[in-house]
Amino acid sequence: MRLKDKVAIITGGAKGIGKETAWLFLDEGAKVVVADTERVAGEALVQEMQAMGGASFFCSVDVTDERQTQDMVESVVQRFGQVDILINNAGITSDALLTKISSEQWKKVIAVNLTGVFNCTKAIVPVMAAQGYGRIINASSVVGLYGNIGQTNYAATKAGVIGLTKSWAKELGKRGITVNAVAPGFIVTDMTAKVPEKVLKLMEEKTPVGRLGQVRDVAYAYLFLASEEAGYINGTVLSVDGGLVV
Repeated sequence: MRLKDKVAIITGGAKGIGKETAWLFLDEGAKVVVADTERVAGEALVQEMQAMGGASFFCSVDVTDERQTQDMVESVVQRFGQVDILINNAGITSDALLTKISSEQWKKVIAVNLTGVFNCTKAIVPVMAAQGYGRIINASSVVGLYGNIGQTNYAATKAGVIGLTKSWAKELGKRGITVNAVAPGFIVTDMTAKVPEKVLKLMEEKTPVGRLGQVRDVAYAYLFLASEEAGYINGTVLSVDGGLVV
């Protein structure tokens, strides 16, 4: 029970990596807030969790909206009295080559993947600072470290997340708040389902462990960085990519 009595907000928590993380955190004793725009999936997940005896609730939030993120934090504090962990997991893709990418595609991905992380973190820091404790974990990507063809917008956001992580680690460490990032490789999710099969096969062959990642691989990385065992880890980027890039 590494997260016993901790309160965790997981953005993008209704599906994929976020959903797996929600279940894992619940199993480890946390009170879990599933934050997402996907109301049907999110409420169904919370109902399952509550049926298992877990303390959980769904929060409908668009992370690109600053007011909504502030309301989210306020509602969690009202219900649980604290917020200990923020997993900035929400993210989208809208891929295109540089010469074909539209301004709308650029702005949409920046808004969710980068501004969304900024909004949620800014809203939650006063609460964590008052507690003198907090764990903030941001979803980056190996694409943010090394780039990728056709993902100008996505790579820019994930590189930006690393910059935010390292800056906030310096600012917030003295307040008892650690800030780290996780950089997944190719993980089997709805997002990678859009990738051509031949590309996924190539990535699988190039990955030293011989397989694509599963959502639980990333969830366990989130768990470690949210735990007491990671209390002296701050400002790091943990790659979860099977050794794809070394």
